[in-house]
Amino acid sequence: MGIRELAVRWADALDGAVAPTLTRTQIESLLADLADVLVAAVRGMRAVEVAHDAAAVLVAANYRDSMAVSRSVLVICREMVREICPAGTESEYEAVRERAIVVAAEFAAGFTSALRNAALGEQETTLAAALSAAQEAEVRRQLSEARFEAVFAGASVGIGTVDVTGRVLEVNAAMADMLGLPAAMMPGRSVAELLGPANIGDAYANLEHLLSGRTDRFRVETDHLRRDGTITSIDLSMSAVRDTGGRVRFLIGVAVDVTERKQLADRLWHDANHDSLTGLPNRVLFFSRLANAVPPVGVCYLDLDGFKQVNDMWGHTVGDRVLRDVAQRLHGSVEPAGGLVARIGGDEFIVLVEKCTGAEQLATISGLLLDALTTPIQVAGRPVIVGASIGTVFAEERPTDIDEMMHAVDTAMYRNKAAGGRRLRHESR
Repeated sequence: MGIRELAVRWADALDGAVAPTLTRTQIESLLADLADVLVAAVRGMRAVEVAHDAAAVLVAANYRDSMAVSRSVLVICREMVREICPAGTESEYEAVRERAIVVAAEFAAGFTSALRNAALGEQETTLAAALSAAQEAEVRRQLSEARFEAVFAGASVGIGTVDVTGRVLEVNAAMADMLGLPAAMMPGRSVAELLGPANIGDAYANLEHLLSGRTDRFRVETDHLRRDGTITSIDLSMSAVRDTGGRVRFLIGVAVDVTERKQLADRLWHDANHDSLTGLPNRVLFFSRLANAVPPVGVCYLDLDGFKQVNDMWGHTVGDRVLRDVAQRLHGSVEPAGGLVARIGGDEFIVLVEKCTGAEQLATISGLLLDALTTPIQVAGRPVIVGASIGTVFAEERPTDIDEMMHAVDTAMYRNKAAGGRRLRHESR
């Protein structure tokens, strides 16, 4: 396919994401440069961290909505994998796909970071303009009042003023809309009340420091419950406006609605840490949880028996349906017992048990996993039967050498598979 065609497909995927300063030719040229870097990262020729910078370049080109990052992640995980492995073996394809997922996660993280920096840049610019106008209003009121009012009324971010007792004086339309209240209902309310109970202690302390002159500014991110029951996430900065004698006359606050950014960050985190086919936690999340698990720790490593034959006989579409059904069954069988099920490879699943009581508990959980697969899986009217081989390992302490623990449980599982499958073997550590 080549980098140039990959860039064209990426541009097609981003069609509709606003970038008014770029022509289609410029967009394709930009994406070709980024695709070259990202393909090299997926191939393992460059560090995956370059995806962070690539995402920042995309945000700088004014691609700032959720569609831009979600479609770019799909390009990385699909088109770039196909570019690298047009006709590779299943194991080669899976290895490239796993690295693509890591690159896509770094890209998503970079996009979120760059998006946040862009929003905060606008917040800082607005705050500086409002503060400058407000300070001038105290020194040369007649000259600058009109300028302050223009900034106040026309800003796309929320602006409000607060008196020396911590009560709201006035808010602009953007702030009122953000809080879900008519602007006329805002004056007289406590600013701490608007910050919400989670931040009210800090709010009073920060207000006291501002009003006493000990600080000039504070900033807080808070979730505000609106009257309609929805929650708005707000990034609020408050600064003191002083007279020529240095006394605090009032406070001015600038707020940015970061609800969409937080939701996007949550969604990107979920996508980066969960398997796209089954919805289970992926190897990234599993190893993170394992490294911080509450000891004693138990692990069950499960590999399906005969799954390759399913793909060979009926194709990958049927195979994917089988994997999704298996994932649901495994999760449903051990989740009530406190086990975390993750998919870490093509037909490989793993279960983490925190506060594990020992080999007997792992044997019980392994039995539940095997029992979950006894009933044939119905796919397009045909019964599909898959079994599994399981290896387990138990550690009294939180594992300090993850690779050693995984080697032990992997060895136990493959001994069972070599012995004929649908077996359980335990390795002690």
